[in-house]
This record gives sequence, structure tokens and C-alpha cells, in this order.
Amino acid sequence: MSEHWRILKTWPELILDRMEGSGVARITLNRPEKRNALTGTLVLAFFEALEILREDDEIKVIITRGAGPVYSAGLDLHFLRGRSHGKLSDWDRPTITIRLTEALLDYPKILIAQVHGYCLGGSLGLMNAHDLVFAAETAQIGMPEMPRGSFGQIATSTLFHSGVPIKKAAFMALTARNVSGIEADRLGLVSLCTPDGELEATTNQYAMEIASRHAVPLQHHKIAVQMGRDLSLKEAMRVDQLVGARQARGMDPVLDIEAYLKSQKGGTNPAYRRPDV
Repeated sequence: MSEHWRILKTWPELILDRMEGSGVARITLNRPEKRNALTGTLVLAFFEALEILREDDEIKVIITRGAGPVYSAGLDLHFLRGRSHGKLSDWDRPTITIRLTEALLDYPKILIAQVHGYCLGGSLGLMNAHDLVFAAETAQIGMPEMPRGSFGQIATSTLFHSGVPIKKAAFMALTARNVSGIEADRLGLVSLCTPDGELEATTNQYAMEIASRHAVPLQHHKIAVQMGRDLSLKEAMRVDQLVGARQARGMDPVLDIEAYLKSQKGGTNPAYRRPDV
């Protein structure tokens, strides 16, 4: 399939486009001169882009990336300073970036972060909220907050829930040392690292492959993961049963089992498609 991207909407700090006929869309952070640092304006545009894609049933996979030399350097410090008035904030009102991280965790479509250059602080938190992360080998991923007097909101909670060994996560947080894409892959912080020049092609390839699947099992995969990840194995298996019952109302996973089995004789057939796809 040839890759033809069509712009759906642009904001001053964000670009939304889709790859025609693929089920894949892309959100590009577009402040390259500021290393795609997150501002309130950018985050509000991000929310709007997610809502536009939510309504499009053809879109199954969304890639996020950064324009220019980096994914994102984290929260814009001028934006942070503008929100700080030397007083305690209301802890029961999540910040706009926490709300975005929560929205990504709960989002019903598959999210892939395409990470190159720096991915730091709050942007590390956003990265961790994606389903998959593909990183360039030379990417620099880390938490720079500690030296400037912050423990690292969002980055801390998502890093310590990412599956990275706790001592490795603490080392990243307390020393503020970055890890490369290769090191992040070794730690399990990212799904896959690739040579820098192959990152975009690899991301698009996997995005198209995943988007070729039926939307119902993709969505229910996310439900099962998010509901079961913090439960005991026995509880998670019960959640699986409930999610499976919900999925069965959207599609029958064994509708055409005979044709599927026939297609697998002599080896798997990745070209097989269910008749209701």
C-alpha cells in the first residue's frame, strides 16, 4: 500500500493528518523551534484532535510524533511559570497535562508514539500512556526534573508503572540521566528501537499492519489491558471473561473458523481477512 497522507486539520501548534485507505492517522506536535514543548494551547489542540478521530470509525491506529529534531522536550517552562502563583494548587483538580495523559490511557483506539531526539519529563509521561512506542536508536528519554527541584509529575507515576525494574526507574529519576533508544528497548520502556533513518517507515509499517485488524478486538484488547493490569491474575482472568462477553456482542471471533484454519495450512497466512472486516 502506498502512503498518501492527507491533512485533516492544523492548529498553530499541532497537525492532524491521515494515511488514506489505511486506517491510520497521525498527530504531530508542531513547535519545532521550541523543541515541541507542551503548552496549554498545544494540549487543547491535542484533545480536539483526539475527539475528531474518535468519531471516525475507519481510524483504528493513531501515531504521535514531533516535528523537527525531537519528539518533545516536556512541559514548556514558561507555560509552567505562568501557572505558578506561589500558592498550593487544588489537588482535586488535575492539571491539563494530567488530564491528557488520562485521556490517552483510556482512549479506545491504538496509540503509537514515534520517538526521536529528546522525550523528556511530561512528554515521557505522555509516551508511557501509549500502547506502543517505537524509538530511534539515538533517542534520548529521561526525567530532567530533579535538578530543577521537581519530583516529576506524570513522568514519575507512569515510569514506575511502565514495567521498568524499580531500581532502574529510580536511577533515571534521581540522577536525571537520559537513556538512549537502545537502552530504553533493553529496559522494556519502549516496544522497539530502530536505526534513526528507519523509524518513520517502521512505525508506519506496524501501524498499517495493526490497522488491518478488526476494530472490535483491537478495542477490547485495550479494555482488558487497562482494566486488568493492576489486578491479581485471577481477577484479571475474570475481567477477560467479561470483556470477551462484551466483544461477542460486537463480532463473532469464530464466525469463519473453517476458512481461517484452511488459510493456515502449510504456515500462517498474513493475507487472510475475516469476511466481516
